[in-house]
Amino acid sequence: MGSTIRPLALGVIRRKNALLVFEGHDDVKGETFYRPLGGGIEFGELSEDALVREFREELGADVVVKELVGVLENVFGWQARPGHEIVFLYTAEFVDPSFYKLDEMKILDDPATARWVDVEDFKNGSKILYPEGLTELLSPEQ
Repeated sequence: MGSTIRPLALGVIRRKNALLVFEGHDDVKGETFYRPLGGGIEFGELSEDALVREFREELGADVVVKELVGVLENVFGWQARPGHEIVFLYTAEFVDPSFYKLDEMKILDDPATARWVDVEDFKNGSKILYPEGLTELLSPEQ
């Protein structure tokens, strides 16, 4: 973070009524939040290609990128530092269906764990989903 805008590609992967997310914590705010998997887009890389690369790096999984759900601009604070992201959100599916059977997946390049969280938890406000605006973009079929 800092004084640059970071472009991201995130994958909206569903298992019935659940969304694949990782859990994060902001110790300064005392907040637990969730975000879909994905990551930074490198210079010269298309956002769809970045999403495929990030899932290989994070889970060792291949995904098929489906459709662009939307693009969100996210200006935020995390751990008392400012952040600014432009987020490309895509629906995606695992190539290997065995990933849908796992309740949790260790993220390979981070100490976090990915898990399935019921979308209703985000819609009713019991859990926080970032980037802001994603909850409103989630339709029943996504």
